[in-house]
Amino acid sequence: MIIMIITTLCSSRKDSVQGRPGAKTCPAGPPPPAWLRPRPSPEDHMRKRAAVAVTALTLVLGGCEPPAAADLILTGGKIAIVDDDFSIYETLVVRDGTVLAVGDASLADDYSAPTTIDLDGRLVVPGFNDTHTHISGNARRYINLGGTESIAEIQDLIRAKIKEMGEGEWITGYGWSEDELAEGRRPLRADLDKAGPNNPVILTRAGGHSGVANSLALSLAGIDRSTPQPEGGVIEYDEAGELNGVIRERQGMVGRLVPDATPEELRETHVQVLRDQLALGITSVIQAGQNPGGFRRWESIYEEFGHELPRAVVQIRWSSADRLAQFGRMSGDGDDRFRVGAIKVLVDGGFTGPAAYTIEPYRGMGEYRGMLNVPEDELRSLIMEANALGWQLGFHAIGDAAIQLTVDAMVDALDASPREDHRHYLNHFTVTPPVETLELMAEYDIAISQQPNFTYTLEGRYAANLDGERLAHNNPLKIPMDYGIFMAISSDILPIGPMVGLYAAVTRKGMSGEVYGPDERLTIEEAIRGYTRNAAWLTFEEDTKGTLEPGMLADMVVLSEDLLTIDPERIMGVEVDMTIVGGQVLYERR
Repeated sequence: MIIMIITTLCSSRKDSVQGRPGAKTCPAGPPPPAWLRPRPSPEDHMRKRAAVAVTALTLVLGGCEPPAAADLILTGGKIAIVDDDFSIYETLVVRDGTVLAVGDASLADDYSAPTTIDLDGRLVVPGFNDTHTHISGNARRYINLGGTESIAEIQDLIRAKIKEMGEGEWITGYGWSEDELAEGRRPLRADLDKAGPNNPVILTRAGGHSGVANSLALSLAGIDRSTPQPEGGVIEYDEAGELNGVIRERQGMVGRLVPDATPEELRETHVQVLRDQLALGITSVIQAGQNPGGFRRWESIYEEFGHELPRAVVQIRWSSADRLAQFGRMSGDGDDRFRVGAIKVLVDGGFTGPAAYTIEPYRGMGEYRGMLNVPEDELRSLIMEANALGWQLGFHAIGDAAIQLTVDAMVDALDASPREDHRHYLNHFTVTPPVETLELMAEYDIAISQQPNFTYTLEGRYAANLDGERLAHNNPLKIPMDYGIFMAISSDILPIGPMVGLYAAVTRKGMSGEVYGPDERLTIEEAIRGYTRNAAWLTFEEDTKGTLEPGMLADMVVLSEDLLTIDPERIMGVEVDMTIVGGQVLYERR
């Protein structure tokens, strides 16, 4: 009887990592890594039961070993580890910041941890790795315009900031989008004049490719009807020939006059913005371009606050080989909390201008095709040089002409200085390039960081300026995958956070409900992979993060609803209940 009881007890705790090689039975201690254990056959299980029976008296005398030590246990839910098979488990165990084991509900009995989280059926996925963000600190004079719903609301925010700062002080802001404003248009000079005639005001559109200034700001910048058009940008006028306040691509003509924030202001707000990412389920970010001084500011923040923040990879803006030599770092330098990313190269303009460089003219704009931000010969030279130096390269390339030019230049550079594992990539990839370019990208392993949320939030811009297949396949998802091009998914800024991107990736809907290129839709599993596992590959970290397999960093998100089964129309309403980085709960929704 004693033997039967103990045999039943021990054999009932086998297969704690179901669906993966190996099994764990009492009284064994902590298992070796799952991938080192052979899958047991039925005969193995029979031998194991026999062995337990033979040693039953020893077990009675000595007792089973106590549960193995762990730091955190999550159990009672649906844990998608995003491995090759998109396997689902009920329990996950964390020790020393990494995933120790995954398995069924009985796995929780094998371990003892100071914290056990009852998931109550909720879904857990790896933390979202956002591979294209623009995060910064801001001054007191700054207004966050993200999510504003009307010009009237923007005017109220300007008035409130003037009351705080005082008359005559510069007021800045970022994040408005006419596609989200009730008036269905951009704020103009006259709108800003009504809210703050005695304060210079400059407000930058979400995406950073245009801004609007009031009359006082334009006057202080010396901009009037006689000002020549800036190279690479546009000063807009209304039908009467007067300045309407909008400057495309060169709003720095006004912004350069805004007083710098104090280092204390920048640091405090920068840390808070990074913490805010945790509420979105973001456990890693790629910051899209800093000069060496900006990189060092990020580095100092992570030296002090790194274990309270998402992991960060910071791209470096290209200046020259000499400047980069003085910088003294290379892509990949750092640790799993903070490291150097790719060189950031801004090839063309944005789509809100529009200024993205396209092969065919924009709809209704004559022969206008956008513009390059860097002359072609300079672009080719810097790509050749940076690739030869061993840097990873990340390009802002939106229009199909910009994509084609950049890929051709990369091919030449890689032919001249072959790299076995360069992982160069394009950000945005809005207008699908020719087949020949797609084939070269696949052949030379040139990847993409794509923003499906743009299909939703920039629908109005695309519908106004593109037509036919260019419109239907804006921000393509399936086409690059079908050609074998590696693709991660990211946010950029419209808005930051994964839920809009996941929604747009699986529905291909714009804000109006119109579907664009239904054959570009991803499954929800493909979309989640793009935000997690594929994103980690883009920073050479696929062996340490991006999945919840044993041995990987314990970065994960607990969600309020099951993304894998709910109606896709509900995706944008899914909340992040908890964000865990390195096994530490850094955010919990109250």
